[in-house]
Amino acid sequence: MFNNFEVKGKKATRDGFGDGLFEVGQNNDQVVALTADLLGSLKMNKFADTYPDRFFQTGIAEANMMGIAAGLATAGKIPFTGTFANFSTGRVYDQIRQSIAYSHKNVKICASHAGLTLGEDGATHQILEDLGLMKMLPGMTVINPCDYNQTKAATMAIAEHYGPVYLRFGRPSWPIFMPENEFVIGKGILMKSGSDVTIVATGHLVYTAMEAAKELESEGISVELINIHTIKPLDEEIILDSVSKTGCLVSCEEHQRHGGLGDSIAQLLCRMHPSPMEYVAVNDSFGESGEPEALLIKYGLGKENIVAAAKKAIQRS
Repeated sequence: MFNNFEVKGKKATRDGFGDGLFEVGQNNDQVVALTADLLGSLKMNKFADTYPDRFFQTGIAEANMMGIAAGLATAGKIPFTGTFANFSTGRVYDQIRQSIAYSHKNVKICASHAGLTLGEDGATHQILEDLGLMKMLPGMTVINPCDYNQTKAATMAIAEHYGPVYLRFGRPSWPIFMPENEFVIGKGILMKSGSDVTIVATGHLVYTAMEAAKELESEGISVELINIHTIKPLDEEIILDSVSKTGCLVSCEEHQRHGGLGDSIAQLLCRMHPSPMEYVAVNDSFGESGEPEALLIKYGLGKENIVAAAKKAIQRS
């Protein structure tokens, strides 16, 4: 059923960023990297050790880091900033808006430790609003890969893309199941064809959606599963083609229900193909400290939540 997407071990998506950054550094001497006192957490050590003259440790001064990155981009460099997602967006939104997005600077805002799966660090660090914040900025590309391989490929792809990018990834060890394919910004991936319900997932929840699809298939429900790694620009074609066949959809994301992938899909369906739709997302709530997978279940982002949402969407279709 998922012949091309078999699990081959576990590794954190942040490791994919670190390894991808090192490779783009080898291939392009205009790539520079900055971090706000989180070198190890962002897995930027290899780049920093190999290219010390292209690495900048700004200390716990995220707003200053964004300003420096904007200046480096003005000088023709390709800066990759690295800190936690909470500090990459909410803490520095003004600097991103004014110094990077407004003038369409070629800055890559790379954000780790996003969502509930940050786990024990708790609600103050588990930002669940970042995708919405960033996708509202004009000209900002927003990417949320699902595993190590896809994060590494995305990191390499954004170095070739001109313009501001928000790249979101996570802390925990997570199943590796995507092949080492070329990453195409703005193009979703059809992981499984089906006829009864469309499930669209992003980030860590792509794997959870795969597991839910297997359970639904065992009950005789045919699932079409789409991996949307690029939140903006959204691959409208793959979604509309699928919903025109299945007649209903479930969106799955480790983010607030308001403002994330689901809202972008709902706007699309409202304009182009009104259809029953269910959300699997955090429902207007902050997180809390806990084990990553336990938090996903508590906040309604588990496999059983996706199964239930799919059945509800089918009933409404």
